[in-house]
Amino acid sequence: MRLASTHATVQRIWTVHLRPQTGGPALTCPRCTHSPILQAASARSAALTHLARHARADALPGHLRTCQCRTRGCHWHPRHRGCAGPVLLALTCDRSGRAWRLADACAACAAAMSHTAVVPPTLLGTGGGTQPTAGSSRPARHPPSFGPAEQQRVREMLTYLAAALPRFSSPAARLLALQCALRADHHGRIRLPHGFLRGMRLHGYAELWLELEHAGWLYRPRGGSCSPIQAQLLDAADLHTPGRTPRIRAAQWALHPTPLAVSPVLPSALRLTALVLAAHSTAGAGGGELDALVRQCGQPPQQLEDLLDQLVRARLVTAWHHRHDNAEVRWELPAHSPSDENSA
Repeated sequence: MRLASTHATVQRIWTVHLRPQTGGPALTCPRCTHSPILQAASARSAALTHLARHARADALPGHLRTCQCRTRGCHWHPRHRGCAGPVLLALTCDRSGRAWRLADACAACAAAMSHTAVVPPTLLGTGGGTQPTAGSSRPARHPPSFGPAEQQRVREMLTYLAAALPRFSSPAARLLALQCALRADHHGRIRLPHGFLRGMRLHGYAELWLELEHAGWLYRPRGGSCSPIQAQLLDAADLHTPGRTPRIRAAQWALHPTPLAVSPVLPSALRLTALVLAAHSTAGAGGGELDALVRQCGQPPQQLEDLLDQLVRARLVTAWHHRHDNAEVRWELPAHSPSDENSA
């Protein structure tokens, strides 16, 4: 990662505003002279599409991208320990949903911003095949794309953990257990760097490891080096097929489960619920038996319904309903991927 320096850097910040007026909101962009009038129902999608068009047009090789948040004194978020991690595209909107900003930011700054989500490179597309710059010797690297295979493995692991862990296990412990199970080697050994746990907002919570130990699910050796954190799974009989590489890919998908990727700064209960819904969704909708969802989310039915309402308010879920005739919960997702709409 290359952070801001004393040298001139290329600005990669794009902003749009949706200004209410008669006939529908107008989209205004400082870089564009035209302000089209939009239909209210499609205004947000038009704003995100406009930002994505700018990002594709102003594409840069990875080694030239810098943390734009830091170049402005990190005023976009509360103080934290400093820039760290790769440079990502961070999408931010205000509480009203009328102002949107897309900018390059390091992983640490992006995680510290409120009403912000990281936009996966796959959502921007290729924009008609952008050619590499003349001075670059090789194209910029992008994270691998994920698909149904990773989603299925996470769904299977959530089902396993629902049976292996006590019903009262906390959502944070379940998120940690999921990553441990998917990242363990073929001997059931786990090594998680502190930086990885900081990214999940689970660093320093020793009670989560104790919770999994008391459940008889893993053992954490005492003494020795504390970096990275090491543990041994005690229930590792059927966790390691079809191989470690596919499981690690599934673990990566679970961190940003499109189209319901939720910022790590949100409560663990909401993040776990979004992950469970994403694992059970296809083609813009999903569903599952209430009892299975309750066990996978580690929540009583009433609390699960409240969490689903919160996802609707966050515009990650369009609507949900409980079919009492067959005890099934169904939900619908926005037409456009809302992994960039964690603005509640």
